[in-house]
Amino acid sequence: MSGLVAGKVALVTGAGSGIGRASALAFAREGARVVVSDVNDTAGTATVQLIKAAGGEAVFEHCDISDETQVAALIAQAVAAFGRLDCAHNNAGAPGKGFAIIDDTVENFDFNYAVNLKGAWLSMKHVARQMIAQGDGGSIVTTSSFAGLSGVRNSGAYVAAKHGVIGLTKTGAIELASKKIRVNAVCPGPIGTPLLMSAIGENDAARQSMERQTLFRRFGEPGEIANAAVWLCSEQASYLTGVALPVDGGMAIA
Repeated sequence: MSGLVAGKVALVTGAGSGIGRASALAFAREGARVVVSDVNDTAGTATVQLIKAAGGEAVFEHCDISDETQVAALIAQAVAAFGRLDCAHNNAGAPGKGFAIIDDTVENFDFNYAVNLKGAWLSMKHVARQMIAQGDGGSIVTTSSFAGLSGVRNSGAYVAAKHGVIGLTKTGAIELASKKIRVNAVCPGPIGTPLLMSAIGENDAARQSMERQTLFRRFGEPGEIANAAVWLCSEQASYLTGVALPVDGGMAIA
């Protein structure tokens, strides 16, 4: 078997669509057996079917990453299915609602914290515990955002959570290096996921404004983020840890 992660077992959360689905497909294409997880059972199962149709091996496990009991069960189920866990792309997240800071609600802030920050921590916690128990290291990649590197108008709760993901990533890298576990984050710019495209709808001005913020003047593709996540989990990135990698078409310097 050939591929960047040949013979590995990879977990991808939020794998029912968008970046998560692309990541699960990319891990499988590069030789991994994949545990596909999502809160949407129909979408997650469809991702598994796509992997199998391409000749890969995958299973689906339901998980709400904001619930620690479900996250712990997900890791146990992954190990029951494939015997171990080598790579994890902790990708699941949700944008919540857009409010100015002075108008934001406790409910929206709590939602962003629960899914985008606490969920990232719970995923990292239980994946790392399994990798430590195995004793031979591993790689964890969490999806942050360009919003984790800068401020974004009317998105304070989301921005705070995604900044927190980068803090967790850097702290995890420090704490887990001695266990041979690398911890990194990807920070996507505007990506043409079903979620974003649905939110934009027919608003051409909004689309063009987002495109102009990148040097390439286009939205990224989910697969471009997936490729970065798989590479970070591979031996080609063996000397990288604690990195928050912008995959944003040059948005950070545009």
